[in-house]
Amino acid sequence: MMEKSVDILFTEEILKCFLESFHLQTEVKKLGDFENYVFEAYRGNKPVILRITHSTHRSKDEILAELDWMNFLHQQKVNCPEAFTSSNNQLIEDMPVGDGSFFYACLFSKVDGYPVKIKSDVFNNQLFHAWGKAIGHMHSVTKEYKPSKEIKLRPAWENEELLDIESYVPNEKEVIKNTKLLIKELKSLPINKDNFGLIHSDIHSGNFFYDGKCVHVFDFDDCSYHWFASDIAIPLYYSVLYGYHNSSEMEREQFASNFLFYFIQGYEEHHSLPVAWKEQLPLFFMLRDITLYSVLHKKISPEERDLEINRMIEGLKSRIIKKEPIVKLG
Repeated sequence: MMEKSVDILFTEEILKCFLESFHLQTEVKKLGDFENYVFEAYRGNKPVILRITHSTHRSKDEILAELDWMNFLHQQKVNCPEAFTSSNNQLIEDMPVGDGSFFYACLFSKVDGYPVKIKSDVFNNQLFHAWGKAIGHMHSVTKEYKPSKEIKLRPAWENEELLDIESYVPNEKEVIKNTKLLIKELKSLPINKDNFGLIHSDIHSGNFFYDGKCVHVFDFDDCSYHWFASDIAIPLYYSVLYGYHNSSEMEREQFASNFLFYFIQGYEEHHSLPVAWKEQLPLFFMLRDITLYSVLHKKISPEERDLEINRMIEGLKSRIIKKEPIVKLG
């Protein structure tokens, strides 16, 4: 759910102008409005994805860096969207709004496949293998990536605004203290070309389609310079968070062990596992607890939270305070 201050600025007129800029039909289907407005539209008879971002969320340079990397991956046959240019031959169209801020629009191909629900029969070992394979392929190819001329680099992991946790929960001293301790521990991890690079950062099951054989990843909005192991942690983290939140600790651990077995088999088809990756996963689980805790406070005011959101927030807070990862690995 978009912040009210941004929602007030986003009008039908702005959407209409962006649709014209990319030669799209006027009929659209809204797919999301959490951090960006996302629509399915048509260019001729082909479905495409129009994403509109407010400048409080991303700068134009950050979006250009995302699109540059994504188009490189697409050219290297990674299963991901291609970013298209507008009628002005621009990857991004911008529009100023009354308060001096901007909306930025970009257009992507729609990937093949279908969405996968965590509770479905398709959420199985074959999928976990394909998921790992897709991420291993992305990491392998990215090691050869050189940003195009004039492209400013995507931010590194520690520049994530959600890690500035005091801004969102100023009075929670224990949460703030443990966040700082975790950041310090992460900063001590080794960095080299085999364990660190530009990663997607958010490949949970809501950010890919599956065609029965291959995983097709989209939504590169959070891409950043980070440890490759974080891209291994996030799929497992969200699978446990949404699939096993009411399960026993033993059931979580059994699921995690099985998930990683098949996921890693797929990953290693394209890329060697980073050194000490398994020891590092709990750190990245805890890091995601913190950023999720921040974003829920940022996006959803106390009066808008339902029982499920409140339970999630309490679970996150409890783990952050206890310094416990969402699942223990054997």
